[in-house]
Amino acid sequence: MAGPRAVWLWLCLSVPGAPGAVRPAPPCPAACLCASDILSCSKRELLTAPAHLPRYAALLDLSHNNLSRLRADWTGQRLARLHTLLLGHNRLAFISGEAFAPVPGLRHLDLSSNRLRALDELLFSQLPRLEVLLLYDNHIAEVDRSAFDGAAGLRRLYLSRNQISRFPLELIRDGAKPPELSLLDLSANHLKSLPLAELGLLPAWLRNGLYLHGNPLVCDCELYRLFRHWELRELSSVVDFREDLACSLPAPPAKRTVGVLGLGGPDLLNCSDFKECAVEAYLGDTLVIGCDARQRGAAREWVTPARERVPGQAANGTAAVLADGSLRIQPVRAEDRGTYTCHAVGEAFNETLYVEVTVYNFTQHRPHDTLNTAYTTLVGCILSVVLVLIYLYLTPCRCWCRGGDGPASHRGDSLSSSMLSTTPNHDPGDGDGKDGGAFDRRVAFLEPAGLGPGQNGKLKPGGALPGPEGLEGRRKLSDPDSVSSVFSDTPIVV
Repeated sequence: MAGPRAVWLWLCLSVPGAPGAVRPAPPCPAACLCASDILSCSKRELLTAPAHLPRYAALLDLSHNNLSRLRADWTGQRLARLHTLLLGHNRLAFISGEAFAPVPGLRHLDLSSNRLRALDELLFSQLPRLEVLLLYDNHIAEVDRSAFDGAAGLRRLYLSRNQISRFPLELIRDGAKPPELSLLDLSANHLKSLPLAELGLLPAWLRNGLYLHGNPLVCDCELYRLFRHWELRELSSVVDFREDLACSLPAPPAKRTVGVLGLGGPDLLNCSDFKECAVEAYLGDTLVIGCDARQRGAAREWVTPARERVPGQAANGTAAVLADGSLRIQPVRAEDRGTYTCHAVGEAFNETLYVEVTVYNFTQHRPHDTLNTAYTTLVGCILSVVLVLIYLYLTPCRCWCRGGDGPASHRGDSLSSSMLSTTPNHDPGDGDGKDGGAFDRRVAFLEPAGLGPGQNGKLKPGGALPGPEGLEGRRKLSDPDSVSSVFSDTPIVV
């Protein structure tokens, strides 16, 4: 009874396609060397990829061959385990938009030293796990704005030694770039200008891996301040390639290539230096200070000018560390001024950043408050000018009074006179009108007398001012519509 059972079991395990049958592993391609899940097919002068690659392949090396095209069916079957594909040093000039569909698990892709001229739309969109992409030493001149859409895991992108003349701004913009991108190598291309404003807003961990040396940049002071800032922060993209970071002076007669970091010298553009970590605030404001570390995900700790850790040991109670590592001071007080220190602790190295905070001893005006203040000041100035002009040019007369020890009756006559005449007042007893004494200037407020009923507060035409008894030469009042009556309540100089 045991014999037939043993024969039946042997047949089930040996017949292809039978339930429970053991499938033999496909043989290693003749043009490759296989070591477990590694297939090395390098330097075999292959024109196409080997057919029927084994499914267990995790690393496939096809570099240093003569491959010129990569079609959608180049693998022969789906290679779900493949995480590394090396295609460098071939003659690739065409890559199908579906070429990477059979290898969705790729994390490392090497396409360097080929003949690619453009990166078409959605070329790498089927590689969501891709982390490292090597595209250096090609002939790439055009990069479609959607070429890297879908490659959400991309961390390191090498595009150096190509012919790119437009900075791929879509790779660094928030919401458009691969969120994990930390290295972008654009060195040795044809870039003449850079989006300086956008680059200045990048976090330090991305600027640390943004390589721009070896491009024919045009010199200006904004470019100098950008890279000078990066040098002060000791970013690798500038510190490691300081000598290769050059630009061309636009001044005639001949363009001259100089180092970008030397543009601050007096013999070149004499650009002003960059001042980092200076923050200004007003009393009552809410101030948020970022700790821009070179390492992404570094732990941050803040210390106040009083050497107190935030939070926990801060005595003022207005400072707090936010979830992203920024320091918030709310509300800002006068005692919050000083130098704040941020300690960033990362896996590779530690950093220390200093931020100088200046607090002004007044609150900042709102826009409408500033407008109202300016308007009030302008109206006040205009009114002052008008009053000065009235005093200088619309005063009806200038009366000269004789100084000295004259009779009291004469002095009273001088002060009580409301006649605004262009003829200077003389002492009645002085026949020739000359007086060797000093002149005396007096200010008097006129109070017209002789107002009768029905005159509406005006002096009677032809009326006379009351004066001391026996005073000769009583002065006549002017017409009520004259200038003297209009300004009867105005102080004048007599």
